[in-house]
Amino acid sequence: MAKKASAKQAEPMKLFYIFYNQERWDNWIKTLEEANFEPAEGEEVSEGEQLLYGFTEDITLSVLKIIRLYQNGRFTKEETVAKLDDVELIVMTGLPEGELEDIIGSLQLSLLVLFTAARKYLEGEFDKDIKTLVKKGRGIDEENLEEALEVAANIGAAVIDGATCCAKYIKDDAENPGLFDEWLIEIENMSNAMKSLAKFDEEPGEAS
Repeated sequence: MAKKASAKQAEPMKLFYIFYNQERWDNWIKTLEEANFEPAEGEEVSEGEQLLYGFTEDITLSVLKIIRLYQNGRFTKEETVAKLDDVELIVMTGLPEGELEDIIGSLQLSLLVLFTAARKYLEGEFDKDIKTLVKKGRGIDEENLEEALEVAANIGAAVIDGATCCAKYIKDDAENPGLFDEWLIEIENMSNAMKSLAKFDEEPGEAS
């Protein structure tokens, strides 16, 4: 009996952290609808573009908090997958009407690598040779979306696992970056997010 009680006490504290919800998504969409996507005089980046970056960063952090808590032993693999499913359903389902439709559609396409990489990391089978993966990904025809995403997801999983990528591989001078390059940009965002979450929920009982 004592052994059972001791084992129960040793279990990680369950967290009721709300990672993402529909209201949060809707609030961002409303803010973006009211934003100006034309740069002000003398400015290179518009208000809307700045907000869009914050929007992307918010989603990326929310997803990787789930992964970080899995790494900390807070969630089982099954619980982690279920929480990822919840966020993915909000982020990747449907499009707002009007001018934001194309913008959010493009955002969803770039975030494909976030969710795919997170799942690949949880599966535990991924390549860590970043240089070779980048070269391979750039050699894939963009029409072959699934193959390119598979390669990018390997890179993302390696980053979640602690590898460094992808600043030196991102082409700053590219006027129209391809989809694979867009995914590398998102993976760089993931890398920065993982660094910022290094101490996330480090102490037992903390939920933020």
